Amino acid sequence: MSAGQDVTRFVLIQTSHPGNVGAAARAMKVMGFSDLVLVRPRFADVLSQEETVAMASGAADILVRARIVDTLAEALEGVHFACATAMTPRDFGPPTYEPRSLFGELAREAKRVALVFGSERYGMANEDVYRCHAVLSIPTHPDYGSLNLAQAVQLLAYDWRQALGGFGVEARTPDPQLADVRAVQGLLAHLQEGLEAIGYLDPAAPKKLMPRLNQLFNRAELTAEEVHILRGVARAMAKAAGRAAAP
Repeated sequence: MSAGQDVTRFVLIQTSHPGNVGAAARAMKVMGFSDLVLVRPRFADVLSQEETVAMASGAADILVRARIVDTLAEALEGVHFACATAMTPRDFGPPTYEPRSLFGELAREAKRVALVFGSERYGMANEDVYRCHAVLSIPTHPDYGSLNLAQAVQLLAYDWRQALGGFGVEARTPDPQLADVRAVQGLLAHLQEGLEAIGYLDPAAPKKLMPRLNQLFNRAELTAEEVHILRGVARAMAKAAGRAAAP
């Protein structure tokens, strides 16, 4: 299944905070998903509230297409496999999986998948979990596993998108203009003047400082811009030394 196909529905049950709806829409859009369904949200007009639109930040089109329904059964119409998200294991109900282990299998089966999220305060009710085929548990630190709703949407959207093939990252390799030998030698001459001016280099006994700097610059493969910067440093050194020597 290609990264361009939207085979996923995100279902938010009884969401309380408009900002979470907007942030969830944004999380979906950056991963290439667009099917959002809300089940009995706290506010009937949540999709158009100012906070929702602000937190969506460019994903307003997902809010426009989103639907509000009364039951989870309605939200899951047309879905082949529903994944509940629940932190607390149930004694009875669908099996619990770590997301990536299940997503790899689901992606190969080409099913229409729903990721179902409960309310911010209470999570998912047992009866809603039982309607699903599997429970997803995001691995978190054992001492604190509480995730914000929108954060959970973003994490699962990313893992699911990766299972579907992901998006390619355009490699951008810088193409710097490397300094030629003449430029490096000019830098060395300029730097030598600066080092002599501040008393770091004794021209009567230079030893091997300049050849060693030459080798250092050769290994560094300086760019023309870097040579320009270092020559500016050399100028500043000579200027500062001149001011210090003035009566």
